[in-house]
Formats: sequence, structure tokens, C-alpha cells
Amino acid sequence: MLNQLRPALVLLIALTAITGLAYPLAMTGIAGVIFPAKAGGSLIERDGRVVGSSLIGQSFTSERYFQGRPSATSAADPTDATKTVPAPYNAANSSGSNLGPTSAALAERVKADVAARQAENPGRPVPVDLVTTSGSGLDPDVSPDAALFQVPRVAKARNLSENRVRSLVEAQVQGRLLGILGEPRVNMLALNLALDGLSPK
Repeated sequence: MLNQLRPALVLLIALTAITGLAYPLAMTGIAGVIFPAKAGGSLIERDGRVVGSSLIGQSFTSERYFQGRPSATSAADPTDATKTVPAPYNAANSSGSNLGPTSAALAERVKADVAARQAENPGRPVPVDLVTTSGSGLDPDVSPDAALFQVPRVAKARNLSENRVRSLVEAQVQGRLLGILGEPRVNMLALNLALDGLSPK
């Protein structure tokens, strides 16, 4: 029996060392050399300090900024550990809401969000990604339509012309990867940082 057990244990230890230690360390080292910014979290710096990551959304609530998709992430309730509270873009708890299309709570939330967005820009259809969450709850991007929908509000709050703000949005649109993968998108953090660089005229 020992003759059969020994090879199994040796194989278990060897594969654990290779796939659980050597391979991850090698990939981390190679990524750090070839893609240092991406391996470091795709961090964005402004005036020498880190302001966020291009991979994780942030909660922009001011009328002066473009706002991303709703986030369904949560965190432990500080007053009751058995409950959770909303914590938008909580990278430690990436998840969707798990609410299905028949959920009354989801329908009410989306209906309220649509009404709020319609009040912001009457007469225009509300882009779906402004009222629905992503599967991760951390999506940093919106569609170009969702960004352009917000132009009147942001332009008014910042005393800028709509044409100027619209041009800024259009300059921030990222196309499909290799021209075929994914959809055109706008990164909210990059757009808002560029927006802060505009001065009123």
C-alpha cells in the first residue's frame, strides 16, 4: 500500500508546488516586466497621487461629473454583521445584485432610475447602461450614448457649452479591441479627469 501511496503524495506535492507557487510567481514576474502599469492595477495618477484605476469604477454623484453605471456591490453593515449595506464599486465584494427579470425590487429600482434620468434630459430615451448594473458591479465604462446623454447636465453645472463637452466625450471614446472585440466605450474616470482640465469660457 505504501508503494501506491508514495507516488500519489509525491505527485500531489510536485503539482502543488508547480501550479500553486512556481507558475503564479513566474506569471506575476513576467507581467511586471512586460506590462508594469497593467500588472500594478492600471492605476491613474494626477498631480503625483493615485486617483483610481482604469479597471474599477468610482461613484461620481456630483452634477458636475459624468456618472457611471449603478453598482450593486455591498459591504457588511457596521451595526449588524449579519446584514449588508450598499457600497458602490466595492472591489472587495465584486458581484451583481442577483435580482432576476421578475424581481419587483429590481423593477422598482430601474423605474425610479429611469424617471430620474428622464428628468435630467427630457425627451431623450435613457440608455440602458445608465439604469442597469454590470455583473461585477465594478464596470468603469459606459457606452458613448450613455456619456452623451449626460452632456446637457454636466455642461450646465460647469458653465460650459454643450458642444465643448460633447467634443470632449467624443474624444474619449475607445473603439473595439482590434476593431472587432467588445463595444465602443467611455471610461468615466478618464473622462472626468479630462473634464476637470477644461476651463469655463
